[in-house]
Amino acid sequence: MDEAGWIAASKAGDVQAFNQLVIAYQQVVYSLALRMLRDQEAAAEATQDAFLSAFTRIHQFRGGSFKAWLLRIVLNLVYDQLRRAKRHPSQSLETACEDADAAVLQITNGGPTPEEVALSRELMACLEMGLETLPAEQRATVILSDLQGMGYEEVAAATGASLGTVKSRLSRGRQAMREYLSGHLELLPSPIRHYFERGAPAEPVSPRVAVDR
Repeated sequence: MDEAGWIAASKAGDVQAFNQLVIAYQQVVYSLALRMLRDQEAAAEATQDAFLSAFTRIHQFRGGSFKAWLLRIVLNLVYDQLRRAKRHPSQSLETACEDADAAVLQITNGGPTPEEVALSRELMACLEMGLETLPAEQRATVILSDLQGMGYEEVAAATGASLGTVKSRLSRGRQAMREYLSGHLELLPSPIRHYFERGAPAEPVSPRVAVDR
């Protein structure tokens, strides 16, 4: 049975079919929640609540990207948590980053050396710190587009924003990330730091990653 079949069966109340959708998307949903909330327990709770909500509301899914539909549900839960939070959690940024990377991110070149793995994790830690400085909507847009590889239309569906708003948030978010990284060169791994120090044209900086689904 393919995804369309799982969705149809889930609408008929088939819990086992819905479990297949959970298996397919739990990592990408959790990764988004973790990067937004910066707390493992809160991210796990948001992920669980998102899937429970999706199961009870799956009859409302009318087609299109099921992943985007799920991510919009978890983002709404995340925004609720962020509005309630008075300050960011105290968990180590590097620990959260490592957990997210281990679950979702894979180097795409087939056989990374230990140095390449270390570089990727070091760069991701820097990116995570930069992401934390962005407003929530910009952060979500940058994560979905630049870290999870979603296109404009899918990001728009996941965030509930228009295409124009997505492009605007992405542009502002990328610019803010460039400015953050340029201003914190000491946090960057040497090859990336040298890139900035040479004055090379600034482009969004992220490791090449493959994201589940």
